[in-house]
Amino acid sequence: MSAATLDRSWSRTAPGRPTRLGRAGALGRRAWPALILTLPIALLVAALGFGVAAWRTALTNRAIAALQDGRDVAVAPAADGALLLARTQFLTLRGRTEEAEAVIEALERRGDPDRVARARYALANARLRGAFGHLERNDLDPAGPLVTLARQDYRRALQAKPDFWDAKFNLDVASRLIRDFPDFDRKSGDELKAEPKKIWTDIPGQPRGAP
Repeated sequence: MSAATLDRSWSRTAPGRPTRLGRAGALGRRAWPALILTLPIALLVAALGFGVAAWRTALTNRAIAALQDGRDVAVAPAADGALLLARTQFLTLRGRTEEAEAVIEALERRGDPDRVARARYALANARLRGAFGHLERNDLDPAGPLVTLARQDYRRALQAKPDFWDAKFNLDVASRLIRDFPDFDRKSGDELKAEPKKIWTDIPGQPRGAP
């Protein structure tokens, strides 16, 4: 190696001239204090986020438990899907179908097909129970619309969850009622002469009721 080449090589690494490694080390030393200050803040923010999420989950679980115990709890349309379903089941078991419809609409906007299917199934059961109640009292005129609405809700449940066997079964029950009482589809208001008590022997099952 010539003296000129050695001199040029030495000049690139001579003391006093910072190398790339040296510059990176200097930057790291300057950034370290800022990192020490920022890291605890980031950890605190993350802990607060987890804490808020856990608090909301606890509130949701308590509200669901209260509804399942039969206590009426108001639920906002933006509530968790599980809570909206619990509210729907609470209302339908008590025949409050109009209120349940509003809750189901909020649930449908969340795009949760499984819970929508279960909510529609609960609503359909409530309507079919109401229809059977009218039939057992020989009060046939109000039964027809309830059976028709129940069929619609069972179909909507199956649209959301095609393999929902319970909804298929109860849809068949409602459809048999329509076949046994064709005047349900008419608007003439003629009195039906079929014996209501025969329904229970002609239909292979009853609506299960519980969602």
